[in-house]
Amino acid sequence: MPITLPRDLPAYDVLDDEGVMVLSEDAATHQDIRPLRIGLLNLMPMKITTETQFARLIGATPLQIDLTLIRMTEHQSRHTSPAHMEEFYRTFQDVKHEKFDGLVITGAPIEHLPFEEVTYWDELRQIMDWTQTNVHSTFGVCWGGMAMAWHFHGVEKHMLDRKAFGCFRVSNEDPSSPYLRGFSDECVIPVSRWTEVRRDEVEAAGMKVLLGSEETGPCLIEDTAHRAVHIFNHFEYDSDTLQTEYERDVAMGTPINIPGHYYPNDDPRRKPLNRWRSHAHLLYGNWINQIYQTTHYDISQIGR
Repeated sequence: MPITLPRDLPAYDVLDDEGVMVLSEDAATHQDIRPLRIGLLNLMPMKITTETQFARLIGATPLQIDLTLIRMTEHQSRHTSPAHMEEFYRTFQDVKHEKFDGLVITGAPIEHLPFEEVTYWDELRQIMDWTQTNVHSTFGVCWGGMAMAWHFHGVEKHMLDRKAFGCFRVSNEDPSSPYLRGFSDECVIPVSRWTEVRRDEVEAAGMKVLLGSEETGPCLIEDTAHRAVHIFNHFEYDSDTLQTEYERDVAMGTPINIPGHYYPNDDPRRKPLNRWRSHAHLLYGNWINQIYQTTHYDISQIGR
């Protein structure tokens, strides 16, 4: 079954060309089933790239997904046209009285700031509390996951001496988890962050590490008490995302190391290989399936 997207959204044609089943909103209204309502709270500056990456993974399941793009109410994007934001996004104030089967909260390139200094922190706190009454399952990604761990548990994010940047192996620490069905004992995932959460603090807060690494720490954790999973790395990345970040920093004169284990022989002149795509689809497919198995058919009952 397909993901439902507005026909004019740039992701529609990209995913259709890739063979992902996409369905226009008009066609979806003629199907006599209840699609899963998934919200994407997009905090990344390059909105179109990010919405395409997540729509690709969320849409690769046998279920019909109704994807709603959400933005912060007052914060204005400087990297995406106002016309795009106006046509395809709804503010949190627009959707706060609605129910969702799932919500993805993306990362944001503001790791250096204390959470309380982020301009939209107060509204994000409202959203995180709102997930407990209006969302069945929440998926926090990178900074978004760290924000949720801080908000609900007081788990701090710690600055790293050097950016964790590249493709790193992580170990499957809970093969019985429904989120890790089909996972290998180890897999590779892109990492791009200046901060980390620490295993002892995560576990002391009652959360469970599902994927972890000795090099880069916890990768995927489960917060059962808040019906949430958090990933601090980037399965959603395209094959060239790390390269784009690397070339951007080199061009700006920002000190940056070559992304580790990414280019063949660590040679940035060579084309990087995507070694995480299959596990990316597995994880998000497992998350969608878990929602489908446990959510209410009557969506109004979510949170009750």
